[in-house]
Amino acid sequence: VQLVQSGGGLAQPGGSLRLSCAASGFTFRSYAMGWFRQAPGKEREFVAGVSRSGGVPNYVDSVKGRFTISKDNGENVLYLQMTNLRPEDTALYFCARSRGPMPTLTNCDYWGQGTQVTVSA
Repeated sequence: VQLVQSGGGLAQPGGSLRLSCAASGFTFRSYAMGWFRQAPGKEREFVAGVSRSGGVPNYVDSVKGRFTISKDNGENVLYLQMTNLRPEDTALYFCARSRGPMPTLTNCDYWGQGTQVTVSA
């Protein structure tokens, strides 16, 4: 199983970035997937999750209306489109595979390598 992340980087407040997570080594369409983030000095937190089919998204309240998670089961790629970025979105972002119907911190068994998102003027 491999989850290889790309995207991220530096954005100004109000800007946009897109994260990608290319999956291989397993049947992507059979698993719910999610995005998590960890800011310096803070615990890792759930950001967004999507069901196996990609049809049921779920978000932490702080990103609702700004972030969109999507799952391309044909290309085996998970995305996180981030808009209207805020400085508090600055963190190391991880994609993860869930063993349950929706990802949580405790039910994800494989993680991407992490990608830095920095929001600063």
